[in-house]
Amino acid sequence: MIPLAEVDPNAGSIQTLVLILDLCGTFAFALSGAVAGVRKRLDVYGVLVVAFTASTFGGISRDVLIGAIPPAALSDWRYLAVSLVAGLIVFFWSSIITRLRGPVQVLDAVGLAFFCVAGAEKALTFGLTPLMAALLGMVTGVGGGIVRDVLLAKIPTVLRADLYAVAALAGAGLVVVGHVLDLPIILSAIAGGMACFGIRIAALKRGWRLPVAAIHKRPDRPDEQ
Repeated sequence: MIPLAEVDPNAGSIQTLVLILDLCGTFAFALSGAVAGVRKRLDVYGVLVVAFTASTFGGISRDVLIGAIPPAALSDWRYLAVSLVAGLIVFFWSSIITRLRGPVQVLDAVGLAFFCVAGAEKALTFGLTPLMAALLGMVTGVGGGIVRDVLLAKIPTVLRADLYAVAALAGAGLVVVGHVLDLPIILSAIAGGMACFGIRIAALKRGWRLPVAAIHKRPDRPDEQ
């Protein structure tokens, strides 16, 4: 594998930025996963499992796809520590945290923003094309939420047409545009993260959804769905 320093002379600063974004996203998604687990009445082990998998699966998928082996979430103890701390916080203070209005959705939007930016930045550092970097940023963002929903026997949010993947793709796309225009990395990261978070929250508040196929019920089957 080509050393990162030979792929991008700013690889050191980008790696630091990706690590910070990854850990912040890990904490946010771990909180989101733990809250969802508590609401499903899982025990402490189940809550921690959901917290860890929800907060690391997107990053693991990204690292496997770009050849960053072993994935950072499995080789760096800080990812596990952050996810476990978040899970324990939610478990022991669940009576307070679960009363907050829409905590899972807001935390999910925060984690989505951090991860889509981190995914795109890391993909660019490994020499992927702008288009592939944007797509990988989206995958990084939505991966954890998909696994969380699957573990809790829910249809993944990304498949329910409420601008989940679109928000992640928009955020990652801005990061890529900033890279192409040679803008400061921090500026691109902030713009991408804010765009992703803003679109996601606006979609939740205003009910923005992607179109779904119309199903015409047959008169002889009124219960058909």
